[in-house]
Amino acid sequence: MKKIITLIAMLLVSSVGFAQSGAKIDFSAKDNTIDYGRIAKSSDNGIRVFEFTNTGNAPLIISSIQSTANCTILSSTKDPILPGKKGKIEIKYNMTAGPIRKTITVESNAVNYEEGRVALKIKGEVVGN
Repeated sequence: MKKIITLIAMLLVSSVGFAQSGAKIDFSAKDNTIDYGRIAKSSDNGIRVFEFTNTGNAPLIISSIQSTANCTILSSTKDPILPGKKGKIEIKYNMTAGPIRKTITVESNAVNYEEGRVALKIKGEVVGN
């Protein structure tokens, strides 16, 4: 019985050692996607904000943000984001009529995404003038 208890205790302690430690980025948008819906070109400026929290135990550093055509990065948090703190990335779609299907790639030191690379998406449809 002592051996079983010791074995279980060792397994529990070793599993804690395998938990990821470091910065972690968690976006508030479901599936890291902002849905513009169906919007009129004349009534919307195309600006949206991706908000995120560092849920890790180390400062989060955003090293690069890249977007596909027709989408501009207006601003982002430049300083390291401390554990538990929030940041944001403000983007603007140029409101070209038609479907919206764009990707923004965020590169960081986050350990909860492969190589710290997160794909953010925007979708929707721009109609009329």
